[in-house]
Amino acid sequence: QVQLVESGGGLVQAGGSLRLSCAASGRTHINYNLGWFRQAPGKEREFVAAISWSATSILYADSVKGRFTISTDNAENTVYLQMNSLKPEDTAVHYCGASRWMVKDASMYEYWGQGIQVTVAS
Repeated sequence: QVQLVESGGGLVQAGGSLRLSCAASGRTHINYNLGWFRQAPGKEREFVAAISWSATSILYADSVKGRFTISTDNAENTVYLQMNSLKPEDTAVHYCGASRWMVKDASMYEYWGQGIQVTVAS
């Protein structure tokens, strides 16, 4: 079992920044890659970014490249998503997920956090 807990969401003006955190725990969490997804009302869950714990493999969605940065802190067992130049279309519930594979497909993620709201006001 892998437990994931997100934090750091909130309300920000367009052009602003937020940093999301995903704290991972469990006996085998280090064997999983962690990814960030988001889901807006009425839409499917959308891939944002993913990273291996060693940070040797990183993936980004085209929509966030150059604006978002994913990183790990192995000592804290935490993955971060630094979100800069936020846009109203980034508004969504953001989820942290764990997968044995480095993939963008949400169906390949076995564990999920509870989700956290990010709202970007125009």
